[in-house]
Amino acid sequence: MVEKIIAYRLNSLDQTMSQLNKEDCVIIAGGTDVMVLHKSRRGVPPKIPKPIVFIDHLSELKRVYQNHNDLHIGACCTYSELLENPFIPIALKNAIKTIAAPAIRNRGTLGGNICNASPAGDTLPLLYVYNAKLLLRSIKGDRIVAISDFIQGVRRVQRDYNEILAEIILPSISEEGAYVYFEKVGNRNADAIAKVGFAGYIRIKGAVINDVRFAFGAVGPTMVRSFDIEKKLIGKTIPLTNADIAQVVAAFDKIIKPIDDQRSTALYRKTVALNLLRYFLSKKQYQQI
Repeated sequence: MVEKIIAYRLNSLDQTMSQLNKEDCVIIAGGTDVMVLHKSRRGVPPKIPKPIVFIDHLSELKRVYQNHNDLHIGACCTYSELLENPFIPIALKNAIKTIAAPAIRNRGTLGGNICNASPAGDTLPLLYVYNAKLLLRSIKGDRIVAISDFIQGVRRVQRDYNEILAEIILPSISEEGAYVYFEKVGNRNADAIAKVGFAGYIRIKGAVINDVRFAFGAVGPTMVRSFDIEKKLIGKTIPLTNADIAQVVAAFDKIIKPIDDQRSTALYRKTVALNLLRYFLSKKQYQQI
């Protein structure tokens, strides 16, 4: 006998938040992560322990707009929709193109990639270097939290049971002199889980570095980023000296602690991550993307 599953697909965001406030539910947008997480043996329906709330149809969660210099992205925008949106920066589009196959990109959402909180999440290194903020909404109101505070570990996020991730906010997305780089290393260009992910951000005035950020994926339980190491490069000039590059690479060598698993070895992951960092820092000029 098939076990009964309770599911809600309500007409508005307000109705959905009201239902979430009444009972603890599993939220499904695209479902590409939830269904895998709860999958059973072949031919048997997934065992989801709580009622389901569908949110993929809610128009309030699918808006993309700019507010001054900040870019707001609805959490239920699918990857395919973001690829077609003119507001989405090229670097983020390049990351999205590496995610799975077109069928998955037609269902999967940016909010889902965040809430799944996988260390190998394809978009997460970029969102960290963009200093992304997350707008969480419930019947009690809104709160904004930095993505680095929201993601607390493997599949662990700082979301109350009655909250919905409504928007991803990318602050000051169009700053002059800002350059962004992204690289994912996997068995294939797409349709593969990342062995290593890397994103770099640098803002230059003249030849002087005003801001720099680095984030590594799949080399720790969450994205690896260090404000202390980044500060070492503020005020330096481009191109960086070999000594400056070596100092930053050596500092990250101490805090990048990947694991061996079925996809790769810890040694390979660390070697590739540091090589990507070294490549980014060795550029004599940066092309805005």
